Amino acid sequence: MPEIKLTSTYEWEALQKHYNKVKNLHLRDLFKEPDRFNQLSLKVGDIFLDYSKNRVTNSTMKLLFDLAESSRVQDFAWGMFNGQKINWTENRSVLHTALRNQSSEPVFVDEQDVMPDIRAVLSRIQSFSQRVRDGSWQGSTGKPIKHVVHIGIGGSDLGPRMVCEALQGYADGPQIHFVSNIDPCDLEKTLKIIKAEESLFIIASKTFTTQETLTNAHGARDWVVAQLGEGAIVKHFVALSTNLEEVANFGIDQENCFGFWDFVGGRYSVWSAIGLPIAISLGYENFSDLLKGANEMDLHFSKAPITENMPVILALLEIWYNNFFNAESHGLLPYSEYLRLFPSYLQQGDMESNGKRIDRDGDPVDYQTGPIVWGQTGTNGQHAFYQLIHQGTKLIPCDFIGFCKPMCSSEQLQKQHHILMSHFFAQTRALAFGLTTEEVRENMNNAQIDEQHIKRLVPHKTFEGNKPTNTILIDQLNPKSLGSLIALYEHKIFTQGIIWRINSFDQWGVELGKVLAKEILSDINSGSKGDYDQSTAGLLSIYR
Repeated sequence: MPEIKLTSTYEWEALQKHYNKVKNLHLRDLFKEPDRFNQLSLKVGDIFLDYSKNRVTNSTMKLLFDLAESSRVQDFAWGMFNGQKINWTENRSVLHTALRNQSSEPVFVDEQDVMPDIRAVLSRIQSFSQRVRDGSWQGSTGKPIKHVVHIGIGGSDLGPRMVCEALQGYADGPQIHFVSNIDPCDLEKTLKIIKAEESLFIIASKTFTTQETLTNAHGARDWVVAQLGEGAIVKHFVALSTNLEEVANFGIDQENCFGFWDFVGGRYSVWSAIGLPIAISLGYENFSDLLKGANEMDLHFSKAPITENMPVILALLEIWYNNFFNAESHGLLPYSEYLRLFPSYLQQGDMESNGKRIDRDGDPVDYQTGPIVWGQTGTNGQHAFYQLIHQGTKLIPCDFIGFCKPMCSSEQLQKQHHILMSHFFAQTRALAFGLTTEEVRENMNNAQIDEQHIKRLVPHKTFEGNKPTNTILIDQLNPKSLGSLIALYEHKIFTQGIIWRINSFDQWGVELGKVLAKEILSDINSGSKGDYDQSTAGLLSIYR
C-alpha cells in the first residue's frame, strides 16, 4: 500500500506548526538556558559534537526525533546492516559497513555469508601492499616501485585520494598519484614526473568499462609499452575490478586483480579494494585503523537510541533547515589543510546519494531533498566566502570540523595551531551571536570615532547573528578518527534518505550524460552531423 505523503504526516505537520512559532527565535535568547551546551552535545569515540548553536529548542528536538521514529530509521538501519536489499531500484544490498566489520559475526546476502570473501580480499591487500612497500614487488627491469598511479573516477578516485591527502603525515611508502579526469592533461602531468620502470598503475573500475578510467588506463599502458615493451604490463599494472575477462584482455594477470561486490557503491567503496593505494602509502596497519574507526561509528549508529545518536541528530538538523527554513545549501568547513578534499568527497557522497526526486512509491516528492554541499578549509574560506554566511541574505547552516592537537610535533607549530583554532572557535561564536547595533555603536564610541561616521557605518558593521552551526571537535586527525568521521557522514546521509523516502544508493542521473556523450563522440569521429537540437548542433559545428 502506498504510504501517506510525508508532508501530510502528523509528525511533519507538527514540525511545520512548531516552525511557525519559533522561526524568529534568536540564539542570543536560546543561550539564556543555563545548561544548553551540556544538553545539546555528545561524544562518540574520538568525536565530540556541539549542536547547541542551532536554532532549536528542546521541543524542536523532540519533534525531530518523533519524525525519525515514525520514519523507521532504526528499522531501515537494521536492514542495511543485515543485508536486506534496501537499494530497491537495483535490487541490491547496501553493505559497505560489512567491509569494516570487526566482529566474527556473519553478514548474509542471499543466504550466503559475505565475510569470508571480504576478509580474503583484505588479506590480499595486506600482502600485496607490503610487497610493494618493502621492494619485493619489482618492475620489469628489477627496480622497486617508487611511484603508484591510481586511475579511477568518482568514488573510485575521491575516496582514496581524500584519505591519502588527509593522512599524508603517516605516509612512508611509495609516492601516490591520482588521475581521474579524461582531460588528457591530467594523465600527462603525472607521466611527466615519473619513470615507467619505477611505477605501478592501479586501474580502479568495477566493470572495467568506465570510459574515463579506461581511456586514461590505455594512455598509461601505451606509455609503458613504448618504453618497456608489451611484456612489462604484468609487472606495472594491477586492477580493482570484478570483470576478470576485460582485466585479462588488458594484459593484467588475474592474480593481480582485487575484487569487490555489487553491494558496495562507488562513493562508499574506500573501505574495499579501492583502498589499496591507502594501504600502499600508509601501511596496512593504518588502513586497518581507518576501518576500525568506521566500525566504531557503525556500532554507535546501529545501537544508540535516536535521541543520543550522532548521525541521526546531524541528519535531523539539516532536515530542519532544508525543509522548514528553506536553506538550500550546507557548508562543510574543516580547520585542517589535510582535510582540504573532505568537502569535495562529501559533496559527491551527499549530492549523488540524495539528489533524488522520486520516492519509494515511485511518485515525485513535494518537498526539497538533498542540499547543495560545499566548503573549503579554514582559514582560507574566511577570506573567500564567509562574508556571505555572516551578512548575506542566504541562510547557510555549516559544520565546523576541528582538532585539539595538530598532526605535528614541534612546539612552534603547536603554537600556530592555537592561532588556527582561535579562528575556529571565534567564527561559530560570531555566526551565532553577531554584533548588535548597540555593541557596534559602543565600540566605535570607545574608539573615539565622530558621530557622523558612526551613524553612517553602524548598519554596515552590525551582524545579525543567528546563523546555525555544528561544531565537530576531534582530539587529533589520525586513521581511526578519520574513519569514524567519514562513517558519521555516511550514516547521516543514509538517515536523511530514509526520512525523505528516497533511494540514497542508486545514481541514475549520472547515466544519461554518459549515453549522450557516446552518441556525440561517434558523430565527432565520423564527421556526421547527427540529429541534435539547434544549440548542440551549432556548438558542434564550431568545435569541428
